[in-house]
Amino acid sequence: MLYLGRDEIFESVEVEELIDVIESSIELYESGNYKMPTRLHMDYSENTLLLMPSSAERSVGTKLVNLTPKNQEKEIPVIQGCYILNDTDSGKILSIMEGSSLTALRTGAVGSVAIKHMTPKSIDSLGVIGAGVQGFHQALFVLKIRDLTEVWVYDLDDTQMKEFRERLLKEKEDIDVYMADSSKELVKESEVVITTTTSSEPVIPDESDIIEGKHFIGIGSYKPNMREFSKAIFKEVQNVFIDTEDAIEETGDLVTPLEEGWINEEQIYTIGKLLNQEVGVNPNSTTFFKSVGMALFDLVTANLIYKKAKELEKGKEIVF
Repeated sequence: MLYLGRDEIFESVEVEELIDVIESSIELYESGNYKMPTRLHMDYSENTLLLMPSSAERSVGTKLVNLTPKNQEKEIPVIQGCYILNDTDSGKILSIMEGSSLTALRTGAVGSVAIKHMTPKSIDSLGVIGAGVQGFHQALFVLKIRDLTEVWVYDLDDTQMKEFRERLLKEKEDIDVYMADSSKELVKESEVVITTTTSSEPVIPDESDIIEGKHFIGIGSYKPNMREFSKAIFKEVQNVFIDTEDAIEETGDLVTPLEEGWINEEQIYTIGKLLNQEVGVNPNSTTFFKSVGMALFDLVTANLIYKKAKELEKGKEIVF
């Protein structure tokens, strides 16, 4: 069994490879050639335990992850967990991987696939609300698919914003990274806005004049009582795109708008239908993509990491 920690995971794969494999998994999701039961949620204290198994294309695996929002106050990643990749014939464990890193990579790739297909190639400014692990990797991935000249970041924690800025500048020196004083300032200054928080109240201002014509990616809200987006978003968009149909019932960013009648289900499409050209999008209009993630993303990402790590002789073999 191959154990892969944080460093080995990041050293094994390239951003471009991850974007390609996630794009393929979105098309696989549309084909239905996979097995993926509804993920198990178990709430305890103020935290959530998720169990996410799936199988496809002779791969099978399970992610076990804890989502602990108060970790932000301790400067510990909100996502804690592991991924177990199995042999499909024997059931033997092939690899155990650190889960927070895997999740950051696959979620970064998901956001970039949406930006790749829903925004003009000419965009040069990005805003990220939430300066933690997820926010940083969203920005890192977008740098690979768009020629950005400036990135804006906003977080309630000034220290996290400073760390975000320093880390991003190490990745790309010829870019301006600004720390916004408010989410409103960030939205005004950015063409694309990515939200990565666990907020129960909208972090996007309810002001149509600063939202019109911009592109929004939401990856933070994963429960019905969590919302990052205000009513103004839904006034501006023609359609809403999602990664999985489970998002309709899982996130407050869709549950509340549907209950309030701001949108209807006929306006909601999986992003796979956009990739398959079953529905179109005007990249010059206001667009919105909401991701809650799915086990299929974790499976294809884990499979890629495992294969690349074996090739590069990364990780540690353990007798299990």
